[in-house]
Amino acid sequence: MDEFIIEAVSIVQVRRVRIGHNGRGGGCGWYLEKVMVREEGQAESQVVEFPCGRWLDRNEDDGQIVRELVPFSDGQRLYNVSYHVSVKTGSVSGGSSNSTVFVKLYGEKGDTSKMMLVVSDNNLRNYFEVGRVDVFTVETFDIGQINRLLIGHNNEGMNAGWFLDSVQIMVPASGSQYMFPSHRWLCKDEADGKTEVVIYPSEILDIKQLMNYEITVVTGDVSFAGTNANVFIQLYGDKGKTEVVNLASRSNNYERATTEIFKIEASDVGKIFKVRIGHDEAGIGSGWFLEKVYVKHLIMGMVPKAKKKDDKKKKKKKKEAEEEETEEVMQEIVQTYVFPCSRWLSRGEEDGELVVELLPEDTDELEENTYEVCVFTGDMLGAGTDANVYINIYGENGDTGERLLRKSGNLNKFEAGQEDVFTITAIELGPLRKLRIRQDNAASYSSWYLDRVEIVDTKDETTYYFPCNRWLAVDEDDGQIARELVPVDEAFMKRDDDEEGTGAATLGLEQKAMSTTLTLKIKTGEKKHAGTDANVFAILYGEKDDTGIINLKACKTHKNKFERGMVDEFTVEAVDLGELEKLRIGHDNSGGSPGWFLDWVEIDAPSQGQRLRFPCGRWLDNGEDDGAIVRDLYPNELQTELYVPFVPYEIKIYTSDVFGAGTDADVFIVIYGWKGLCTQQKHLCVNKRERRLFFERGAEDMFIVELEDVGDVIEKIRIGHDNRGTNPGWHLDRVEIRRLLRKGKGSETTILPCERWLAKSEDDGETVRELVPSDIITEKLLKEGKLKHTEMEVEDALETHTYKVSVRTGDMYGGGTDAKVFLTIYGDLGDTGERTLSKSESNSNKFERGAVDKFSIEAVDLGQVFKIRIRHDNSEFMGADWYLDQVEVVDMETEEVYMFLCERWLSKKKEDKRIERTFYIKDYEGERNVDPNKKSTQAKIGLDRNANKKKKKKVVVEEGPVIPYHFTVSTAMDPDASTTARVYVIVMGPNDIETERLWLDLPEGKKSFAAGTMENFQCYGTDVREIKRVELGHNGATPESCWLVDELSVAVPTKGIKYIFQCKCWLAKDRGDGLTGRLFNVLDANSINIVRKIIYVATVITGDTQDAGTDTNIFLSVFGANGSTEEMLLPKNEDRFERGQEDTFNLEIDDIAPLKKIRVRIDGSGSRPDWFLDRIVMHNLTTEEVSVFTNENWLSKTKGPKRTKICELAAVVDEEEMVERTTYIIQVQTSDIGGAGTDANVFLIVFGENGDTGTLALKEGGSRNKFERKSKDVFRFPDILSLGELSKIRVWHDNKGPAPGWHLEYIDVKDETMDQNFRFPCGRWLAKNVDDGQIMTELACANNDILDFSDKTKYEIATTTANTDDADTKENVWIVLEGKRGRSKEFVLENSSKKKRFLCGATDTFEFSSKHVGEIAGICVGHTTKDSKKVKGEAFWHVLEVVVTEKGLGNKYLFHCDAQIPLAAKRDKFLTFECFKTIESFASKVRSLVPVKYEIIVITGDVKRAGTDSNVYITIYGSNGDSGKRALKQKFRNLFERGQTDCFILEMLDLGELLRVKVEHDGSSHNSGWYLECVEVTNTANSVTTIFLCGKWLDPQKADGQIQRVLYPKY
Repeated sequence: MDEFIIEAVSIVQVRRVRIGHNGRGGGCGWYLEKVMVREEGQAESQVVEFPCGRWLDRNEDDGQIVRELVPFSDGQRLYNVSYHVSVKTGSVSGGSSNSTVFVKLYGEKGDTSKMMLVVSDNNLRNYFEVGRVDVFTVETFDIGQINRLLIGHNNEGMNAGWFLDSVQIMVPASGSQYMFPSHRWLCKDEADGKTEVVIYPSEILDIKQLMNYEITVVTGDVSFAGTNANVFIQLYGDKGKTEVVNLASRSNNYERATTEIFKIEASDVGKIFKVRIGHDEAGIGSGWFLEKVYVKHLIMGMVPKAKKKDDKKKKKKKKEAEEEETEEVMQEIVQTYVFPCSRWLSRGEEDGELVVELLPEDTDELEENTYEVCVFTGDMLGAGTDANVYINIYGENGDTGERLLRKSGNLNKFEAGQEDVFTITAIELGPLRKLRIRQDNAASYSSWYLDRVEIVDTKDETTYYFPCNRWLAVDEDDGQIARELVPVDEAFMKRDDDEEGTGAATLGLEQKAMSTTLTLKIKTGEKKHAGTDANVFAILYGEKDDTGIINLKACKTHKNKFERGMVDEFTVEAVDLGELEKLRIGHDNSGGSPGWFLDWVEIDAPSQGQRLRFPCGRWLDNGEDDGAIVRDLYPNELQTELYVPFVPYEIKIYTSDVFGAGTDADVFIVIYGWKGLCTQQKHLCVNKRERRLFFERGAEDMFIVELEDVGDVIEKIRIGHDNRGTNPGWHLDRVEIRRLLRKGKGSETTILPCERWLAKSEDDGETVRELVPSDIITEKLLKEGKLKHTEMEVEDALETHTYKVSVRTGDMYGGGTDAKVFLTIYGDLGDTGERTLSKSESNSNKFERGAVDKFSIEAVDLGQVFKIRIRHDNSEFMGADWYLDQVEVVDMETEEVYMFLCERWLSKKKEDKRIERTFYIKDYEGERNVDPNKKSTQAKIGLDRNANKKKKKKVVVEEGPVIPYHFTVSTAMDPDASTTARVYVIVMGPNDIETERLWLDLPEGKKSFAAGTMENFQCYGTDVREIKRVELGHNGATPESCWLVDELSVAVPTKGIKYIFQCKCWLAKDRGDGLTGRLFNVLDANSINIVRKIIYVATVITGDTQDAGTDTNIFLSVFGANGSTEEMLLPKNEDRFERGQEDTFNLEIDDIAPLKKIRVRIDGSGSRPDWFLDRIVMHNLTTEEVSVFTNENWLSKTKGPKRTKICELAAVVDEEEMVERTTYIIQVQTSDIGGAGTDANVFLIVFGENGDTGTLALKEGGSRNKFERKSKDVFRFPDILSLGELSKIRVWHDNKGPAPGWHLEYIDVKDETMDQNFRFPCGRWLAKNVDDGQIMTELACANNDILDFSDKTKYEIATTTANTDDADTKENVWIVLEGKRGRSKEFVLENSSKKKRFLCGATDTFEFSSKHVGEIAGICVGHTTKDSKKVKGEAFWHVLEVVVTEKGLGNKYLFHCDAQIPLAAKRDKFLTFECFKTIESFASKVRSLVPVKYEIIVITGDVKRAGTDSNVYITIYGSNGDSGKRALKQKFRNLFERGQTDCFILEMLDLGELLRVKVEHDGSSHNSGWYLECVEVTNTANSVTTIFLCGKWLDPQKADGQIQRVLYPKY
C-alpha cells in the first residue's frame, strides 16, 4: 500500500476518483486493487474506499490506462456512462498526427476533465492517420446533454500538425448521437495556428437507448475447465431480448477457477427470466466448464436513509424524493441475478452441447424443457443436403437461439425422403409461434428440399406442424437458404392426408400471409476497388424481432455479386418482425480483395407497402475508414416510400396432358378485380432454369406471389407467354387461384378453365388468353376445429367478346411501317393487355400508306371502351416510322363502335420522337392521366433524421389556396459541389403555416445538380401568406451526396416579390456543419419587387377536322386595358393540341384585366406544322371573369383561306365583343432631303388603347419603288382589331439594300371604323451612319392637345362605408386631397335627411370642382357634425375605401382605409391615408410620351472568360410600355470585355417608372458566353438612375444555359 499526501481545495465529500498513468516505460501495466481517500486529521473510520480490482494496461482488460472509480463495491461498473467518441481525420495531404489527442466534454449536468485519447477500441495501431476514423470509449459520470466539446493535441512528435474532419459521439445510455463537424487544421503552422478548438454539435440524433449490464462469469475449478473459444451471451426478459453479445477483452479470459467481469450496453429487457450462454468452439482445447453467471443492472428502489457518517457513500445520482416519516429515499440500487450452471460446454462432455440456457436462482416460474424436432426432407431427386443445418424455435417466452442440428438417429442426416429426429433442451417457450431453419451452404451438395418440421413439446405432449415444401438452395426456388415457418392447424394437415399424395403443398399461402417477403437491393459504390469477393451477410432488426444471419448468396441480378457500381438483388422472408428499425450488414473478410465500399441498401416490403432506403456511403474494409467490416445502418426518413400493401396469391397452373403441351417460354399473369382494378404483369419464373423446370406436360405447378389487392372478386385473368425457347407452344388446362378469407381462418379458390392452345402454330395463333372463373371453392375452419368445404358455380361471369380493330395508316409520304405493332384497349371493366397486331385480315403487307388493316382481338368484356395505347418496336431500321391516322374498335357482341382519331407520327425521328402513344375516344370527358406509371411517392411524415431534433411540425395545409412558387437553385463551382440527391424546399409563413415538402425534381436527362449550374423549378404549394423562412435540403444521407449551394431564389408571382438567399454553404453529412437541411430567414435575403401576376386558367380547344392537331410551337400574347404580356410558349407536353381536344393551362399573367384581345402565333416547326384552332377560353381565378376568344380557322401557310401563322382574337365577355374590327390606312411620307429614300424593308408596330397591331411589314404599297425621296406611300391593312385611341408607333428597317439610310418625315394612320386620322411626326434619320446610328425609332401621336395644369379640373370622390353594425353616420364627412402640385380645399360630403348617405355597406359618389393638385399621394378624412353642434359621447364613421377620380384625364387613385373616423365639432380631428394603387388612364399615359434620351451602362463581370463578342440587345419595360428590342452597338470599340463598363445613349419615348429590363445576346460569336454583372439605366430628362443587378452567366454551356435574362430593379 502506497500512501501520498495531496494539497488541494476542500472538496468535502469525495464522490469519484480519477486515476491513471501515461503508459510509458517497459512494464507500465498496473493492476490496481483499490484507492482509499481521507482528509488529513480525520479518523481512520472516515476513510472512503474506491475499489478498482482492474488492470490499467494497454494489453489487459479493456486496454484503458485511466479509470474513474466510484465508492461502491457492488456493481461499480454500472455507475459510469460510456461515451463512444469517433474521431475522423481529414483526407488532406499531411493531415495525420503523431501527437497525443485529448478531449473534454461540456454537458448540462457538468463537464468532464481533459481526457487523453490513447487506447482506441478499433485498434488501428497508428492513430489519427489520413482519412481514417479512430473510435475511443470514455467512461465517466453522466454529464447530461452535451452542448460542446474541446478537442486538441499536445503538439509533440515528428508530425504534430493534424487536420480534424469531424467528431461523432454516441451515448447509448441516453439514446443520443452527436455530430461535431470541424473540417479544420489543428497545427501551429497552418490556418490560425491553434492546436485545440471548441466545436458545437450540428445535429443530435435519437438512437436506441441501451442500459448498462455487468456480467460476471465464473469458470469452474476442475481440470481443463478453461477455454480459448469466443464466448457469447443473450439475455431474455419480460420486455424482450438483447442482441447476442460477445464477452471478450484484451486479457486471457476464462482460465480455470477465474472470475471475469464485463460491462455491456444492451436494450432494457425488464425482469430477466433466462440467459443463453455458449461459445463457438474456436481454438485448441475449447471445452469449457462454466460454474456460474451473475447479471447486474441498476434499478430505482427505496433504501433506508444513511446516517451522517455514511454520508460519503451516497450515490452520485440520488433522487431527492425523501419522505420524513419512513426515513427512506428513492435511489438507484443494484439488482443482481444469479444463474448457476456447473456443467461442461464441450463436444466431448455430457450431452455435447456448446450452448446452454440458464434460469435465475430461486425462480419457479419457468422450467427447463426438451423439444423433439422431427425434420422431414422431401422425396425428390437431389432433395438431401450435406450442409450444416441450424434451427431457432420461437415461442411466447422468447426463443431457443440458433442451434446446430447435430445428432439424429441416422448416420447420414437430411437425405431424400428421410425423417431426422433431434432433441433440443431449452427453457420452456410456451406456445410455439414460428421457427427459423437454415443451411450454411458449406458442403458441395448443399441444396436441400425441406418438406416439413414437426416439433413435439415433451412437457405437455403437444405437436406443432410447420409445413415448408420449398427448397433451401442458392440455385433453386427464390435462392434463399433460410426459411421462417409458422405452425398450421392440425385440420389443414389432416385434409392433405385425405387427399392422396398432394402432401402439405397447399399451405404455402398461409405461410406467405404470415410472413413478410423483403427484396434487398444492395448498391456497391462507384469508387476504385469498391467491389468485394468476401461472403456478405445481413441481419434485419424489427421492433419485435430480428431475422438472424442471412447469407446473401443467391443474387437475382448478377452471377458475380458486389462488383463496383452494381445493384444486387436478394429475397428474404421473415415472420413478424414489426417495423424495420435497423440493418446490420457485413462480410467475413475472405477472398482476394475483401474490402467493400457499400453505397446503400434498399428494402422493399410489398406486404407492408413500404420501401426503405438505408444509406451507408462507407468502406467495410480493415484498411480503410475505421477498419470495421460490419456496419449498422438506419432508414433515411426522407427516402421512405409508402404505397398500398400487397397480398399473397397462390396460383396453381395445370398444363394439359396432350402431346407437346409443355412450354419453356416465359409465362406471365395479370389478375383483374371489379371495375378494371388489376395487378401488375407478373412473370412466374425468375430465370431460364425455372422456365425449363415448370409447365411440363400434365404437370401441376404452384406459385405463391405477392401482388396488388384486386378486391373480393376475381373477374378475370390474362395469361400468356413470350413465345421464346425451344418449344414455346403451350396447352393450358386451367388455372386455380387461392386467396385467404378476409374474415376467419380459411381460403377461397377461384377456378378459371382454359383447355386451349397458347401457340403461334395452333388454334387461332394467339399466345395470350383471357380466362373467366367457372367455380369458387371455399374452405373455412370452424370453431370445433373442422374444415367446412363449399363449392359454388359462378353465375354472372363476364363473357368473352370479339373486338374488330381497324387501323388506318395516314396517306402521307413515309407514313407506312414494317415494325411490329402492339395495341392495348382499355374499358371501364379492365383492359386487354398488350396484344400484337400480327395477322391483318385485309392486307398481307400490313400498315402501308393510306391502307386500312383489320384485326380480331378476343378478350373478356371490357364494358365501355374509352382509350387505347398503341406502340411499335422500331424494329425495321429504314421503314419503322409510322403515321397513324385513326383506329376503330367494334365490339362484335354489342355492335358498339369506338372511334379514336390519332393523326400522329410514331417515330424516333419525327415530332417528339415517341413510338408509343395513348389515345382517348372521340369526345372523351373524363380524367386524362398522362403518366399512369408514376406512383405518387409520399415521404413519411415524422422526425426529420436531419434537422436538430425538430418538433413534429404543425403542417396547416387546409388553410389558404394553392399558389405557384418559382425556385432557382445555383450550385457552386467546386469539384465536389454537385449532388445526385433529391432536393426539397419548404416555405414557411407566420403561425406555423408552411407548404408541404416541395421536391425539386430535375427534368428528364439530368442526373444531378452539377457544379456551376443553375436549375429553375415551378411548384404549387399552400399560400403561406407572408414568407418568413425557407428550408432547403436534400434526402442524401451518405458522404457522397454532399452539395455546395451557392444561391437560392424564391419568387412568388401572385405576390409580386422575389427573395434571393446567398447560401454559400454545404448541405452535407461530412462538410460544413454536417446538416443536409438548412433554414434561411427572409431577413437575410435580398428582396426584389417583380411584376405581380394573376393566375388564369386557359382552355385551348383544337378543332374537330381532319389533321387539325399539331406539334408546332404555339405562342400566346394577351392584351388588356392595363397593358399586355410578353409572348408565352404553350408547351406541347406529349398530347396537347390534338384534334377535337380541350387542353387546360395555368398561366401567370400580369394584372392587365379586363382582357381585350389575344394574339396566337405558330412558328411552323415540327412534323405537323398546321393547326386548326377553334377557340381559347381564359378564366381569371381572382375575379372569376371568363373571356372567350373564337377563331374557328387554320393557322397555316398551306391551309385555310387566310394562309397565316398568326391571328388576333377579340375577347367576348358575356356575349359582348370587347374590340371591333377596322381597316388601317397607313401613309408614309419620306423627307425632301438628299439621300432620304431607302431600299431597305420597313416595318412598324402601332400602339393604342387595346394593345398593339404586332409587326406590320410595309410591302404592298401603291408604288413599286417605295420610300423614295419626297414620296408618300400608302398601305392598307384590312380586317384588323381596332386599337381605339392611338398612342405611338415603333418604326424600323432591316438595313438591307445598297442605300438603306432613310429620313422619315411623318406617318399618318387612319382608322376607317372610327373615321379618325392620327399623325406621328418624325423628321429624323434612321441610318447606321447618321445621327445616333439607330435604325429603330418610336414616334408619339401629335393629335393629343397639351393639358394646361393651371386650369381647374373636376374630382369624383366615391366612399364605401363598411358593412358592419354601427358603421354608418348621419353627420357630414370632409376630405382634403394631397397632390404633388399642391393641396385641395376641404370638400364637404354632405348628408341630408332627404338623401341619406354613408349607410352600412353603401357606396356614395360626390363631384367637386377644384384646382389641379397633380398626382394624388394621400388624403385627409374627417367627420363633423352638421351645424358644428357639440358632440355627445363617442361616435364614429367606419370607412372601408375611398376612390378619387380626376375627370380631366380619368386617372383613378385608390385608398384602402378600413378605419373608424371619430366625430368632432371642429375640423381638427382627422385621419390620413396613403394611396395604395393608382390606375393611370390611357389619355394620361399618352400625354407623357415625349422623347427622352436614356443612358445605359452595361458592366461585364470580372471573372474568367466573362466577355463576349456576340451582338447584345436590350428591352426596357416601364409603366408606359416597352422600348422594343434595341441593339447595343458602338463604332470602333470592342464591347463587353471582361471587367469593362460600356455606355450607350438611346432615344426613346418616356417609359415612365422602369419595371424591368431584358438583356440578351444572339450567341453569334465563337466565345458567346457572357457574364453580366449589372445594368444601370438613367433617364437624362429627370436624372433618375435605376440599377438592375444580374451577376449571372448568359451562356448556353453555363448556369441554366439561358442567353437572356430578365432583371428587376434594386431599390
